Amino acid sequence: MKVVLFCGGLGMRLRDFSDQIPKPMVQVGNRPIIWHLMKYYAHFGHKDFVLCLGYQADYIKNYFLSYNECVSNDFVLTEGGKHIELIQKDIWDWRISFIDTGLQTNIGGRLLRVRPLVEDCDVFLANYTDNLSDLDLQMMILEFLKTDAVAAFLSAKPNLSYHFVQSDPQGRVIDLVDAQKAGLRSNGGFFIFRRTIFDYMREGEELVEEPFRRLISERKLLAYDHRGFWACMDTFKEKEQLEELNSSGSAPWQVWRRPAECIH
Repeated sequence: MKVVLFCGGLGMRLRDFSDQIPKPMVQVGNRPIIWHLMKYYAHFGHKDFVLCLGYQADYIKNYFLSYNECVSNDFVLTEGGKHIELIQKDIWDWRISFIDTGLQTNIGGRLLRVRPLVEDCDVFLANYTDNLSDLDLQMMILEFLKTDAVAAFLSAKPNLSYHFVQSDPQGRVIDLVDAQKAGLRSNGGFFIFRRTIFDYMREGEELVEEPFRRLISERKLLAYDHRGFWACMDTFKEKEQLEELNSSGSAPWQVWRRPAECIH
């Protein structure tokens, strides 16, 4: 299946990094988060990527144009460096389309702009490109295909504890609700779409607003309840958490390093 990656936003909540580089290129370990996500999809056999570019598109293009397989893979060097034999490879069999979808375009608009590249697919995948998970993607796809749903997304437990506030008309707080303790779930950014998603979209609309509400009204939107690892890199603190997991040598999202039966 093709994988649409939304990687053209400004990343306003991660300004310490995204002022210099686009958010998908913020590194976790020695590789940008977009690499970790693409490696995840490739592990499940989905290696045809469509990058929806916008902010600092050249930075992302140049990263892949100058990609060095030796940095992330084991290799054998002989003849004083004249010959390099890679023991394994990453992106040699990936197909990556780099599409300029505009600087200020919202997610819905970006998806509409790459429609010609995916409308020949009965089903395709998509991702916000700022989150990682150990989701068993194939299981989610199989469950989705059993239904008549048009779209599905990963439903995840928020990785930080947020408090929702209930107040009266005068602004006096009536109650504070801890999102995690209340069992609330969030959109985890891992999407599956049938090509009929475009029948529910209009120019200028945000994907998870009007189009998703139309799907909800027809009961054609699924939330796939994932109880394993999920994390979003929206803030510096969340980036640090991912760095710590990566440094531990057992990062949960690196499913390509583990037997398939270990995936939640």
